[in-house]
Amino acid sequence: MNEFLATFFSFDNIVFTTIIPFLFVLTVVVFVHEMGHYLVGRWCGIGVREFSVGFGPELVGFNDRRGTRWKLSAIPLGGYVKFVGDMSVTSDPSSQEDAGLSAQERRTAFHLQPVWKRAATVFAGPAFNFLLTIAVFAVMFSIYGRMISEPMVAEVRAGSPAEAAGFQPGDRFVTVDGTRVYTFGDVQRLVSGRAGDPIVFVMARGEEEEVTLTATPELVEQTDALGNTIRVGIIGVVNNEEMGQPRHIEYGPVESVAEAVKETGHIIARTGQFLQRFVSGREDRCQLGGPVRIADMAGKAASLGFEWLVQLVAVLSVGIGFLNLLPIPPLDGGHLAFYGVEAVMRRPVSERVMELFYRVGMLAVLAFMGFVFWNDLFGC
Repeated sequence: MNEFLATFFSFDNIVFTTIIPFLFVLTVVVFVHEMGHYLVGRWCGIGVREFSVGFGPELVGFNDRRGTRWKLSAIPLGGYVKFVGDMSVTSDPSSQEDAGLSAQERRTAFHLQPVWKRAATVFAGPAFNFLLTIAVFAVMFSIYGRMISEPMVAEVRAGSPAEAAGFQPGDRFVTVDGTRVYTFGDVQRLVSGRAGDPIVFVMARGEEEEVTLTATPELVEQTDALGNTIRVGIIGVVNNEEMGQPRHIEYGPVESVAEAVKETGHIIARTGQFLQRFVSGREDRCQLGGPVRIADMAGKAASLGFEWLVQLVAVLSVGIGFLNLLPIPPLDGGHLAFYGVEAVMRRPVSERVMELFYRVGMLAVLAFMGFVFWNDLFGC
């Protein structure tokens, strides 16, 4: 028995090293997303029947004084909020499915609300994911600050795109594709996701001279802080301590929030850029992963410390928020697209058309889920 307990509770046990960190990360992200739907829905006067973290059979739950069932379900790969009158994915104000609702329920039924209330309730899920990311980054910046380096070129590697473009040691980056940069990290962020794309750089050279150079980043494999192999674009310039003059920046409460908003915006932009390049066949499919890869990353993050796990929550949260805003039914963005059409046309989209789009969208979502599962288990 003692040997069994020692094995079960050892740090090498998969339950503690992978499963629990994975459930923590996913539960926090899902809970915050669904809480966004719930809080804004309640604020809009919409009744809520169920709030579930997870799908499938209920494991544990309770009813609150408003009659909402709060529960934890068996399959931890998502969650949902079931509103009063939310009877099908194509429910709309002209639906006849609400005949069994009482007068009180009709006043609080989701599909009988004005379009702006339905849109606000749906948008709140992804919005809360973004707010979670901002909150985490703000706390991290306020506690740890940030290390930055000047955007200087200390060395140009032989045979690199930078050498071919005419970069020289001592050059200072001014803009990258029209975006002004202030740190070497800014340069890396703008270049890393653009492998194969010609990028225009404005460089300060000497006292007053500015030169315009064009370089095409090449794709290389690197290992990130969690030990994952990633593919990024580089042009082949090196920054060092003498030229970069690295220094630690501390932020106050307001500055921390401002930096957190900017950092979240950078992640959103990078995610959109990646998906655009992926659809056009310019990104490696192995860069996409599903639950298995997330679990692996959660375990690695947990082994480095709780703050790493919280940062993973932040990055995953903004990714989930972004994906949910894609205009594909049954994602939140698909609902919002229909509400936008309804607001313009002054009438709901017909149930027949909505049903067709939902079927196509559901197939696309299931295909994507199957694709990332394949990548996780067999493809990469």
